[in-house]
Amino acid sequence: MSYFHELAHQYIDGEWCSGGGSWDIIDFNPFNGEKLAAITVATAREVDRAYRAAERAQREWAATNPYERRAVLERALRITGERTEQIVEAIVDELGGTRPRAEYEVRAAEEFLREAVRQALRPAGRLLPSVTDGKENRLYRLPVGVVGVISAFNFPFLVTMKSVAPALALGNAVVVKPHQAAPVVGGGLVAKIFEEAGLPAGLLNIVITDSAEIGDAFIAHPVPKVISFTGSDRVGRHVAATAAGLFKRTVLELSGNSALVVLEDADVEYAVRAALFSRFLHQGQVSMAANRILVDRSIAAEFTGLFTAEVAALEAGDPRDPRTRIGPVVNAFQADALAALVDRAIADGARALVRGRTRGNVVEPTVLAGLAPDSPLLDQEILGPVALLMTFDGEEEAVRLVNDSPYGLSGAVHTRDTERGVRFARRITGGMFHVNDSTIHDEPLVAFGGEKLSGVGRLNGEAAVEAFTTQKWMSIQHGRTVFPF
Repeated sequence: MSYFHELAHQYIDGEWCSGGGSWDIIDFNPFNGEKLAAITVATAREVDRAYRAAERAQREWAATNPYERRAVLERALRITGERTEQIVEAIVDELGGTRPRAEYEVRAAEEFLREAVRQALRPAGRLLPSVTDGKENRLYRLPVGVVGVISAFNFPFLVTMKSVAPALALGNAVVVKPHQAAPVVGGGLVAKIFEEAGLPAGLLNIVITDSAEIGDAFIAHPVPKVISFTGSDRVGRHVAATAAGLFKRTVLELSGNSALVVLEDADVEYAVRAALFSRFLHQGQVSMAANRILVDRSIAAEFTGLFTAEVAALEAGDPRDPRTRIGPVVNAFQADALAALVDRAIADGARALVRGRTRGNVVEPTVLAGLAPDSPLLDQEILGPVALLMTFDGEEEAVRLVNDSPYGLSGAVHTRDTERGVRFARRITGGMFHVNDSTIHDEPLVAFGGEKLSGVGRLNGEAAVEAFTTQKWMSIQHGRTVFPF
């Protein structure tokens, strides 16, 4: 089955259909430029249809026995497992991901589906005491209604599932706007899995479009009560402002500028392996990727020698080649932007310890050192295989350098003294920090999200329950209240 033939459509109210726009989104293979699909964009009218269908279907879904909702999630999990090979192939084609990276994404998505199966039965009411004699306070946890999900291009199958699966499990309906670079893996494929799992029509809708066509219609539509957005802080700021003006709740998973810190007592060889994974997984196109690698000056020469040798040996090219570790970046615009970024940094005085070439959309890895303290590179997210090496003198300076960023998503510290690492991590302003590991982690039970410009709100586990439900207080007076006037 060709996913790109079957699933490159809008999916609204249980029907696969064309958009009503006057232009197409072209889905390309980023490595070889092959045209995978052409999808006519959805207009604001289709967005409205999708949200209205979700609104209608959600009422009955919320009243459905949660064991029945759980059964749908269980079937979706089984289908995902049965289709692993086909999904992996689609990820390699649409995203330029290597097979190990694609397999990693599918395994992670399965784990999040397993958690959603459990979440279907998780919301529980509470009885709370009252200051008034004879009064019974009941606190109900209810679905919010309809959730709008704006997905990202880098891990689109996983990122979409992270919001869609728990939202559905908890009794909501969902409308998804996948990224233009991943309309099938981040949109149509997810819809197909749930369609085959028996999800009733209207509960999951996919609209493939662009803000140039619909403006703010996806966010500002009156139906959705929560917007779950994954993407850049620049766009996230606009999503937040638009939603806040309409009193909508948001979950914003935004940009990162993570640091991996190597203290003087670290296992240097192990820290090098962690840094390689943290910086170069999926060509560095991961918000949790270690933009900055900070090494204590006393071990900097040893670390740098090992790290640069490993980076220089990374194979870049065809993601289908089992030797490849660095595939293509998302598009030609990003490839050109990365080349320009490196050129500008070198012109400003940085040293290229490893200088990769750009071949089409394949950007070979680069390692830069000697950046000026005020270099703009140190304050931005770099979505590509460019590593920044920095040295520091002592733990206090390391803490200052890590925190000296407008972002606060993830990070890691390496030390042979575990509790020292914990103390270090507690001093960092950020949503997630890891001791003796990589900067890239995402687990179904653990709250995921950032601080500062890296976002607002959390997903996963109990945090997803908080994100996609609301609480309603009902009181019952047994006997008569004595009113104070």
